[in-house]
Amino acid sequence: MNHLLSIKDLTQEQLQGLLSLAKKIKANPAEYRHALDGKSVVMLFEKPSLRTRVSFDIGINKLGGHCLYLDQQNGALGKREPVSDFAANISCWADAIVARTYLHSTIEGLAEHGSVPVINALSDLYHPCQGLADFLTLSEKFDDVSQVKLAYVGDGNNVAHSLMFGAAILGAKMTVICPPGHFPDGEVVVQAQALAAKHGGSLFLTSNIEAMGEQDAIYTDTWISMGDETDMADIKAKFGPYQVNAALMEKAGANFFMHCLPAYREVEATAEVVDGEGSLILQQAENRMHAQNAVLVTLLGQ
Repeated sequence: MNHLLSIKDLTQEQLQGLLSLAKKIKANPAEYRHALDGKSVVMLFEKPSLRTRVSFDIGINKLGGHCLYLDQQNGALGKREPVSDFAANISCWADAIVARTYLHSTIEGLAEHGSVPVINALSDLYHPCQGLADFLTLSEKFDDVSQVKLAYVGDGNNVAHSLMFGAAILGAKMTVICPPGHFPDGEVVVQAQALAAKHGGSLFLTSNIEAMGEQDAIYTDTWISMGDETDMADIKAKFGPYQVNAALMEKAGANFFMHCLPAYREVEATAEVVDGEGSLILQQAENRMHAQNAVLVTLLGQ
């Protein structure tokens, strides 16, 4: 591993290794207290954040490293000065770059023109850190993740893309259910299906919520992405039948509910489900830090 730009870039061995390392760091944090001694990580954020910023900042500190946060008060990446100059300059001082951007091309530019590892903390195409945290969470509930049946319901966005790649590489079974016109990127689907076939998993896509079948966990996300100004009434009309509620969970036989947060109760999922006994949302949120720390230790560890 030189960077973490997308889960699709990982081999099965690398992905399983990251999950295993995350579990070790979570169970024995003191053993990794000096893993990033003398290392500095710059975080470039074009988008606001709660979980990503806090989990990286505190996680880097727990590993003995130093974190510097840069928002875009001085101008967006590529506007005030080229992305290539951002990458080259930061590489003079820092040991790694964590970037949360609107465009995935910005992440790729940082990796291309910098000389230090780049970690994708979210782009329009992928959210690999969230995907790693999600499969870490599932691996804590199931002994063999390859046997897990995971359904994603809602907008086929960056989170869905990362989940599809993670499930495919781990050999799990994944069902993606989206309203017409809101399916995942076609190229991503083709790549994920090829990886699933290679590793013994499966990826099924449909717009028919009745075709969900039996599932171990149901995952959803917000119906509208940050910065999207589509009228919420139109969104609710289109996505309403795809709300995750107790009836859907029961029909699928799903014991667990997952969401990357923030969650809007009574919109994409009911409060009964979001706050219910089978909800894994806080475990997922905590595991963001442990999964990201595994990435940092792999890329920068002594």
